[in-house]
Amino acid sequence: MRILGSAIATALTVALAATPSSAAPAVAAAPNDPYYGQQWGPQQVRAEQAWSTSTGAGAVIAVVDSGVDLGHPDLKRKLVRGATFVDCEPSCGNGDWKGPDGEPDGDEHGTHVAGIAAATTGNGVGIAGVARGAKIMPVKVLEEGSGSFTDIANGIRWAANNGADVVNLSLGAVQGLQVLVAGGVITEVQDAIRHANSKGVAVVAAAGNDAVPLCNSPAFDFGAMCVVATDKREAKAAYSSGGVDPELLTVSAPGGSILPVCGEDIVSTVPAGTGRSTSCGYTKAYDEYAGTSMAAPHVAGVAALLAAQGRSLDNIYDTLTATSRQPGTNVRGVFTPVFGYGIVDANAAVAAPR
Repeated sequence: MRILGSAIATALTVALAATPSSAAPAVAAAPNDPYYGQQWGPQQVRAEQAWSTSTGAGAVIAVVDSGVDLGHPDLKRKLVRGATFVDCEPSCGNGDWKGPDGEPDGDEHGTHVAGIAAATTGNGVGIAGVARGAKIMPVKVLEEGSGSFTDIANGIRWAANNGADVVNLSLGAVQGLQVLVAGGVITEVQDAIRHANSKGVAVVAAAGNDAVPLCNSPAFDFGAMCVVATDKREAKAAYSSGGVDPELLTVSAPGGSILPVCGEDIVSTVPAGTGRSTSCGYTKAYDEYAGTSMAAPHVAGVAALLAAQGRSLDNIYDTLTATSRQPGTNVRGVFTPVFGYGIVDANAAVAAPR
């Protein structure tokens, strides 16, 4: 597992692993996106079954991350106006992954996250997104795998003020900073999450890749839903942190296993030419990564399916926790410290009372 960057007390880093592998890929299945057959993630969260009820059309998912490849064929028709908060005061740019300097600095992460959440679906290209009808708002707050609390907080606020219905945070601070956040010492991101919540915006955050019981900040912060990673067999991924946070607002979703075998991790979009899993049958505009960073956008996509139904923030959170299923038993509405309320179930969620 390749984790980008090393967090310090004044910065957050992405929770990412990229694992190119060598076995043959599975045969593609409907919809007609060529790599859908390798996408066990949308199938684990039962996204396809939900699309007859909600596709997420009308909802906007803000990918507050390392930016997005604005010209990617699976993303470019899904984008709304974005912003950049790295090396800007207060903001500049449009959320492009290359940033203000125009240089590719290893920031493929946000593009991968965006594709999981809402890639164009049924276009005969690449992959399918969980919220196939939702739009993507690219908000760049990370450069070379790290960023400041100030930039991340500003990105969250900007997204909430400019039409986002869901904010995805596939990033996290070092373990131990939860104490400083809870004690009011570090408050910028927490305050931004509260601001987003006050505008009815759901905030979904990666639990972290530290293999500890606590969700990391900002997933630990009040008002953010923490997401634990599962593997292809619906076991908790060995690297995943969570699912304990103060509100017990935790669910699980596919993040991959980091085993060096094709199909074990999460295939999604990456900037053209950066993909490394060509031995798995992908072009260089797609790649398999693993991490709780990949789990969070599965949940953000399901949240967008619910937001498109006109549900309130409280209803979105309540519905996600009530309809998630514990692996193995399929029990719903029960919290465990391993999976939280369990793997999100898009089909059950969109059918739940509003």
